[in-house]
Amino acid sequence: MAVKIVKLQVTGGKANPAPPVGTALGPHGVDIQAFCNQFNDRTKDKMGVLLPAIITIKEDRTFTFIVKQPPMSTLIMQKLGIQKASGEPNKTKVGKLTKKQVEEIAKEKMADLNTTDLEQAMRTVSGTARSMGIDVE
Repeated sequence: MAVKIVKLQVTGGKANPAPPVGTALGPHGVDIQAFCNQFNDRTKDKMGVLLPAIITIKEDRTFTFIVKQPPMSTLIMQKLGIQKASGEPNKTKVGKLTKKQVEEIAKEKMADLNTTDLEQAMRTVSGTARSMGIDVE
């Protein structure tokens, strides 16, 4: 039985058959409206947040999907209350994260990372933050 995997990033609670959902799932013969309804029901508590979804499409055109945590950059920007990262991270700084905030983000994102060590996860968060022009204290 052939299985296809499609990865999408969709705004929580706002999936609709328009692109990117329709163009990604349409060629595989999936019921796009059914996916949108299920996705919106599952993500209504994260309304407006960009969420990665991994959709597994079976040969009979049925599907299952997993919704992951928001991208780390989104979590960092939400924590600091900023809209945009720095275009020149080495020159222009847009905020500061405390060690406690880094730990909170690492714990939230831990399930999606390739480590089970909190210290390593915090280093990953710190690296992402620095690449966005955010100092880590």
